[in-house]
Amino acid sequence: MTMSDVPSVPVTDLPVDFTAETNMILLDVREDDEWANGHVPGALHIPLAEVPARIDEIDPDAELFVICHSGGRSARVLGYLSQRGYEGANVGGGILAWAQAGRPLETGAGGSGGASSSETGR
Repeated sequence: MTMSDVPSVPVTDLPVDFTAETNMILLDVREDDEWANGHVPGALHIPLAEVPARIDEIDPDAELFVICHSGGRSARVLGYLSQRGYEGANVGGGILAWAQAGRPLETGAGGSGGASSSETGR
């Protein structure tokens, strides 16, 4: 799958908060420091390098959206996941587009997966 083959969705088509979403996942593949600087409420945080080891945390039956800073890393992750039977869409423009659209961001290390970042030995 090439970058041009990856489906993309504009930020305006997504919920502003994924906390209560039971059949949708927003997977944020940015690094811990990027996540702490601002992330979508309710997003699942698995940094790019950890996706293969933590793939079981991603529900294959949920509607999957992947976000990074501007769209490059998330497209790579979608290529990897599609080879393993997952379907998903890249969030067009990444967290930059999310912020430019005036959508809410949370800061700090909290949220899905953020608490274990000190244990990864980065």
